[in-house]
Amino acid sequence: MKKIFLIAVATLMATTSVKAQNGYDDTKHEVAISYGIDANSQILDGLENVGGIMFGGKFKNESYIGPIAAEYFYHLKNWLGIGGVFVYGHSTEDAYLRGNDDKVGEHKNTYITVMPAAKFDWFRRKNIGLYSKLALGVTFRNEKIDSTNPDVQDESDSSVHFNWQASLFGIEAGSPKVRAFGELGFGEQGIFVAGVRFKF
Repeated sequence: MKKIFLIAVATLMATTSVKAQNGYDDTKHEVAISYGIDANSQILDGLENVGGIMFGGKFKNESYIGPIAAEYFYHLKNWLGIGGVFVYGHSTEDAYLRGNDDKVGEHKNTYITVMPAAKFDWFRRKNIGLYSKLALGVTFRNEKIDSTNPDVQDESDSSVHFNWQASLFGIEAGSPKVRAFGELGFGEQGIFVAGVRFKF
C-alpha cells in the first residue's frame, strides 16, 4: 500500500511538473512583429523640410511605409519583461519647385529606430493578457532628394534624434505560445499598433 501511495505521489508530481512546463508562466521569452499607424516620424514628415535638406521647393503625394517593428522581451518576473524594440519607416513624396507644377524629383526619408524597452503585464491569463509598454531610444534618419531635373541637384542629409514609444494599453489573446495583440499609445511604433507575439 505504501509503495502504491509513493507511486501515485510521484506520478502526480510528474504530471504537475509537465503542466507547469507547458503553462503560460513558464514562457520567459517573447518575440513580436507589428505594424502601426501614425508614428512620430510619420507625423514629423507632415512638416515640410524638417531635416537638413535645403531644397527650396515643395513636396506632394506622400506615401509612407511603416512603422514596421520587431521586439524582444525577456521576463525577469511574470509581470516584468525587459528587452528592446526595432522600428523601420520610410516615406516617399514628389518634389516640385515653388510656383511650378512640374515634378523635379523624389524626396525620401528613411527611419531606423532602436529602443530599450520594458513591458508590464498587469493582467495574465492562459489565453488573454493586458499590459503596458515603455521604450526610449534613438532614431537614425536619412533624408534625400533624387533629382530628375538637371537644374536641381541631388541632396542628402542624416541625423539622429531621441524617440520613444508609450503604449498605455495593450491586449493580447490566443494560445499561451502564440497571440495576436493590439496597443493604444503614442510614439515611433504608432498610435495604434497590431501584430503577433510568440512566447517560448
